Amino acid sequence: MLQLPRSNKKEFTKLLADWKKEWNNFITDKTYVTGTKYWYYTHKKVRGAYLSLERNLPYLFTYLKYPELHIPNTTNSLDGSFSHLKDKIKIHHGLRKDRRYKMIQEILGGEEM
Repeated sequence: MLQLPRSNKKEFTKLLADWKKEWNNFITDKTYVTGTKYWYYTHKKVRGAYLSLERNLPYLFTYLKYPELHIPNTTNSLDGSFSHLKDKIKIHHGLRKDRRYKMIQEILGGEEM
């Protein structure tokens, strides 16, 4: 994952394919429930993270397709905006859901959602 912001689609696709080749047995490892025919994937979170990358690979490098839009390659600036919003809401931790909704609308300066 650390290579994602530093690579292009071709490089990252190769890295992901190499990773799958090396770790395929790990992410397909199943745990069977004793005495039944039921099973679940042993490493659900790792498997889910991999499948999410694989499924969203066509969209991960959209910022490179449209350089004129100056799309950042990470969501760091967006994450910072939400943490600021969360901090303001946290101060009023006892708000009912409807009032919290109104407060968020007021902070964002938006119209009805």
